[in-house]
Parts: sequence; C-alpha cells; structure tokens
Amino acid sequence: MLDINFIRQNPEKVKEGISHKNVDPKLVDEFLALDEKWRNYRKNIDEKKSQQKKFGKDNLEEAKKIKAEIKELEEKLSQIEKERETILYQFPNLPQEDVKIGKDEKENVVVREVGKKPSFDFTPKDYLTLAEKLDLIDVERAAKVSGSRFGYIKGDLARLEFAIVNYTLNFLKINGFRPVVPPVFVKSEMMKGMGYIDTEKDKEERYFFEKDNLVLVGTAEQSIGPMHAGEVLEEEELPKRYIAFSSCFRREAGSYGKDTKGILRVHQFDKLEMFSFCHPEKSREEHQFLIKMVETMMQELKIPYRVVQLCTGDLARPSAVTYDIESWLPGQNNGQGEYRETHSISNVTDFQARRLNIKYRFKVQGSSSKTDFVHMLNGTAFAIGRILIAIIENYQTKNGTIKVPEVLQKYIGLDEIKG
Repeated sequence: MLDINFIRQNPEKVKEGISHKNVDPKLVDEFLALDEKWRNYRKNIDEKKSQQKKFGKDNLEEAKKIKAEIKELEEKLSQIEKERETILYQFPNLPQEDVKIGKDEKENVVVREVGKKPSFDFTPKDYLTLAEKLDLIDVERAAKVSGSRFGYIKGDLARLEFAIVNYTLNFLKINGFRPVVPPVFVKSEMMKGMGYIDTEKDKEERYFFEKDNLVLVGTAEQSIGPMHAGEVLEEEELPKRYIAFSSCFRREAGSYGKDTKGILRVHQFDKLEMFSFCHPEKSREEHQFLIKMVETMMQELKIPYRVVQLCTGDLARPSAVTYDIESWLPGQNNGQGEYRETHSISNVTDFQARRLNIKYRFKVQGSSSKTDFVHMLNGTAFAIGRILIAIIENYQTKNGTIKVPEVLQKYIGLDEIKG
C-alpha cells in the first residue's frame, strides 16, 4: 500500500499516478476526507484520556462519564478506520517516473530485440500440431478428466520440463538465489498483503477455498513474498534472493475466447519465479539484475526474444515498473511467426512490504539503528509451459522432431525428441 503520509503531503502527485493506472483520482479526496475525520477523532480521544487521568482521583463520577465518552468515540473511530483502510487498499502502486503513460498494452514500448530468428526450408508448424503428433501434449484427455484449459505433458517433453528446472536452479544458485519449493495455498490475508485481491476483477482470477480461508497461488511470488511477513531483516542480508518452483493456478476469467486450444493459457501450470528483498536505494539496480538473469538464460537457450516495457495502463496494481520478455514463436500465425509474452519482471518498491510489514534494520550514528521497509521484486525465470512452446517451435525439424537446446542436453541425456 502507499505511505499515508505521502498521500497527505502529495495528493496531486498521487492523483496523477493512480489516474495513469486507470484508477479514479477522486479516490484521493475520499481518502483524505476520511483521514482528516480519523485524525480529529484520534485527537479528541487523546484529549478525553488526558481529562480522564486528571479527574481519575478527585472526581470519580466525572472520570466515569469521560470513560463512557471515550468508549463511544473509539467505536466511531474504529468504523472510520475500517472505511479509511478500505479506500487505502484500493490505491495501486504509483508508476515509476520513467514509465510511459499509456492506456493499455497497445502502448507498451519495445526496448530491444535479441537473437537470430530461425529460418526453415519448410513452413514451421505450431507447437500443438507437432506435440500431438509425437504424443507429447494431450489436451483432449485432459479435457475429459479436468475440463478445458488443462493438458497432460508426456514422455520426453515431461523430462525436458525437469531439465529446464535443473538448469535454472543451477544457473541462479550460482548467481546468489536460494532454491525454494513453497506452499501453493496461502491465507487470504497474505494474498491481500501481496496486493492481489483488492478488486473484484482480481478475485475472479483466484481459486478460493472459503471454508479454509485459503487461496491457490497464481504465481510463486504470492507465497514467497509473505514468507518474511512481520520480520525485520538485517541490512547485511540484502539482497535476499530466492528462486521458487511451484505449480500455479489461474481461472483465466478475463480471457474468454483467447488461446482456448493447447497449453499457452491454462488453469494450471508450473513456473520458476525469482524473488528479491532488497535495499530501497538499490531496487532499480536489482530490477536490471533480474532482467539480466532472464536474458542470459534465454540467450543460452538460443530463443529469440524482445524486451518490452509496460506502459502505465498495463501495469499490475502492485507494480511500479515492469518489463516483459516476449519469445519468438515461428509456428504461430500460420507459420508467419509472432512474439508472445513468456516472462514478466517487476519492481513493486515498498508497496507489498508496507502491507506485510517487512523491514530491514540499518545502523545510524553511533551504535543506534533504525528500520525501514524493504523493496520487493519478482520475475519469471521460466513459465514452463510457455518456454516448452518456444523450444518446440524454434527447434522443430523438417521431419517433425524437436532438437533439444544444447545447454539442456546434459540434463535430459538427449539431443533430439522423437516422441
């Protein structure tokens, strides 16, 4: 959430920032009106408590009367506090000042294109055509068992998934990331702390288990971020980096009619997610580091890609700045190829840390110390289904087999998948 003092002191800046993320700026005025009311009640209560203390010994009857007044004021304060918090939780994070102002994804900015697109002496096929012929992906039986937007990953393609996992864990461990397999259920208050169920639109995307007060994660960041809720980290620990592997679950409520066939957009998928808790002054540098990690792995896989900076209107609510990586898929668009998003890397600054009360301790003059909120960042290392699609389409052969990227061959013991 946003710093309340910052909203008080910079209302116009907050209005401008949230309006660029397509949120009504009137929210600021509503919040400030309630906040002023809250402060007046708080002041009144403090004054009454002072009076109560004054009359406590000499005038018990007056002290009793004031106590009743305090109780009534505190009940009203509690209600105002809830109303104020409800509005506060509707504020998205403010976009970083260098993010392009735009309404939606059509106004995102391509930063760079990297890698040589493969050339084929045949018309490249889409991944599902290739995978079904080799019996590597089965969406029909998955639909029979689980419904639409599910798939079975089979045979050597399943082995390739774990080759990608092992490669990624090894690569990122060398670069200071600690591997974690997190829970895929989180408490609803922890999901709220991560900024993901503030709106009805986002709630529609989640799988809720109301009886247990649990939510299935849509990405491992939603269970890694709250891992340090209520904790104070030491400055020397930062940056604290994790690479998490988990299954992820999304209802895809807003994607009716999009990518209904295959495994590009599904309800369940596996994902490797990077996460970092870092010093506020170094979060921009850390963001670029996470992007570098992804680009290095993509270059080692030899998958052509482009880096795209999201405009303000396409940013997720918790994000201040996000870069997507879109992989080149030569089999899409009837063999003409197109870029599709496979990674997203975001700096959410202190937005989630404030909600989850995650701080770091730093030394000041002498032997004293202070605390402040950490900055939190997340980034896709690999969304397994989507990177499998990219490998299948970029490494397909004329006879319908799939070459294995050289960097993965030692993890799977194959140089070609033939079914």
